[in-house]
Amino acid sequence: MGDGADAVPAGRVRRRVVVLGGGFAGLNAAMELAKLPVDVTLVDRKNYHTFQPLLYQVALAVLSPADIAQPIRSILRDHANIEVLMDEAVGFDLDQRQVRLKTGSVLAYDYLIVATGATLSYFGREDWAKLAPGLKTIDDALEMRRRVLLAFELAERQMMEHGTHPPLKFVIVGGGPTAVELAGAISDIARLYMRNNFRYIDTRQAKVLILEGSPHILGMYPEDLQQKARKQLEELGVEVRTGTAVTDLQPGYVMIGDERIDAVVTLWAAGVQPSPLGRLLGAETDKKGCVLVDEYLNPKGHPEIFVCGDLAHVEQDGRQLPGVAQPAMQMGAYAARRIGSLVGQEAGSDGRAIKGFRYFDKGDMATIGRKAAIAKIVWPFKAHWSGFMAWLAWLIVHIYFLIGFRNRLGVFSQWAWTYLTLRDGARLITGSEDLPGWNDGE
Repeated sequence: MGDGADAVPAGRVRRRVVVLGGGFAGLNAAMELAKLPVDVTLVDRKNYHTFQPLLYQVALAVLSPADIAQPIRSILRDHANIEVLMDEAVGFDLDQRQVRLKTGSVLAYDYLIVATGATLSYFGREDWAKLAPGLKTIDDALEMRRRVLLAFELAERQMMEHGTHPPLKFVIVGGGPTAVELAGAISDIARLYMRNNFRYIDTRQAKVLILEGSPHILGMYPEDLQQKARKQLEELGVEVRTGTAVTDLQPGYVMIGDERIDAVVTLWAAGVQPSPLGRLLGAETDKKGCVLVDEYLNPKGHPEIFVCGDLAHVEQDGRQLPGVAQPAMQMGAYAARRIGSLVGQEAGSDGRAIKGFRYFDKGDMATIGRKAAIAKIVWPFKAHWSGFMAWLAWLIVHIYFLIGFRNRLGVFSQWAWTYLTLRDGARLITGSEDLPGWNDGE
């Protein structure tokens, strides 16, 4: 069954599976479905899959977009039973088992996998989005890169013309892995990679500030790793303020109650919200909009529908699974295997139905900067690492999970070059030369 092209018993039509989303869950589902005697249509708004854990490295000019993205068609080209459609789902007819697409097309399905992920959440303040970009897509990463690099360029120009420039203070709202990774990377850029690139400004004087509303950064990690992460950030010159909820964002500054904090660039890493498709399914959702699913990842009353990844509310051992890559990948693969089991039962197979989904937790990692990271390792042994060993483990794991030999080779080469020479090669500013709140001194 390697290419999914097995013969179908006489008189029986091959089942059609529609997969919505080409992220970690959807792509892993499709690759598993490729082994089955089913026809698959994968639908995504973009024609490429993005390796999201490395988006921040695109945002901070270490990697280029092509290093972490690959065309979905290229990934799945060897599987004759899979077709790829660049479109967007906008509605469902569950009775007729149909998906309505933005272009007006309608897709019929026997089984449906919904894995459309999450989008940024500004907690009802969508006007903040223009002032503080978040990080979910390559477009987001390029906008972050534009703002961060532009701040240094404008400071250099103003220093040359006027002898002074606004303080280079970068504020990151949020205290999760993305915030920590961004903070460490900005610090590395300012202290190491660009320190000899400018003639009038000293990039090492740049300041990075993390603002987290809860009492701790990296709340999903054990307390000892939280403390080690904070210590490593402070050693990089990053200021961390917890228990500080942002009350307002304006061009050039952030408000914490009555306190004003000037910011040449503000970045958002404070929250995400599930794709709206969850509610369009008509299924029960939690407060955030995640679809409540049973042990088989099915919404109530719909064994033919599977919800995976960030969009699914899955509880295990009394806790909701986090919306990160590993659970999403395992959910997608499980949904495909479950469909294979159901199709086999329809065909009269003697195979036993597979058990409910259970996440196999291998651990979590977050990089903080050059030779700085934390790692909670659960498998193949239990350990808490920080510093260089955690950073090295992070590098190896992320190279391993990148899709495509070319991507792995390119990223490894770029990381080696950056590490050995203290130079990075993707510092290109594209788009507008305007920066919200910048005072050009004129």
